[in-house]
Amino acid sequence: MSQRVFSLTNEDETVALGRQLSALITPPLTLYLTGDLGAGKTTFSRGLIQSLGHQGAVKSPTYTLVEPYELPSMRVFHFDLYRLMDPEELEFMGIRDYFSDDCLCIVEWPDRGHGLLPEADVHLHIDYMEEGRTLRMDAITSKGKILIEQLK
Repeated sequence: MSQRVFSLTNEDETVALGRQLSALITPPLTLYLTGDLGAGKTTFSRGLIQSLGHQGAVKSPTYTLVEPYELPSMRVFHFDLYRLMDPEELEFMGIRDYFSDDCLCIVEWPDRGHGLLPEADVHLHIDYMEEGRTLRMDAITSKGKILIEQLK
């Protein structure tokens, strides 16, 4: 498994890392984002999704579970499973249909959907530090390994 660790001192650096990763993404790709509430998962996602071409706000899909973004080069599905009560709810929403060959799927709180989500290509974990955050990227698949090795 390949791993990269980034120190992020503020929100702008978190958004910038999302932008940097977006330049390397080709679907299909699945990203897991974990970390405490307010750690910066949605901030990172915003930088990534807007850099892929989305015009407008990127909000946390905490209440809707998923926010879709139809972009020229791919479809992006941003999941936030924090409020998921039972993983079986994902079956009712047709979770498998979202993970197709032309999609980037970003999943916050993936542990809540355990057993029903496909394996991540890259798992990103954000931790609070005394000042700023640490973002650790772990490559789970060979595609994920190539992706994070290309980051500067």
